[in-house]
Amino acid sequence: MDVTAQKQRMSEARVARLATADAEGRPHIVPITFAIDGDTLYFAVDAKPKRTTDLKRLRNIAANPAVSVLVDHYEEDWSRLWWVRVDGTARIIADHAEAERATELLAGRYPQYRTARPEGPIVGISIERISAWSGA
Repeated sequence: MDVTAQKQRMSEARVARLATADAEGRPHIVPITFAIDGDTLYFAVDAKPKRTTDLKRLRNIAANPAVSVLVDHYEEDWSRLWWVRVDGTARIIADHAEAERATELLAGRYPQYRTARPEGPIVGISIERISAWSGA
């Protein structure tokens, strides 16, 4: 799968999985919604119910900003399986203009963000590597 196909599949995906690790290397994975702008993947901490606002994914990023994001497709015909993985460095967006741009991108992909803007931090992942696999 070439880079164009990888990016196309990611742009069509509705959900991904974010993998982080804490300072001791213990893994943590959660589903995320996301948007990509150039070489940056964005996700937001939104208003969906959470047990706490002190989220492990954010603590992990602060301690160890190396992350991976996985988008995949499954169906019973295994020749149609595929995945795309982004590896990069995550950071909580401090720049207001960049956070607003990321929020607009997310709202463009997800109608829920048009009516309930994410109130938590926006995270940007600088894409350093994209890898992929396809059963076809």
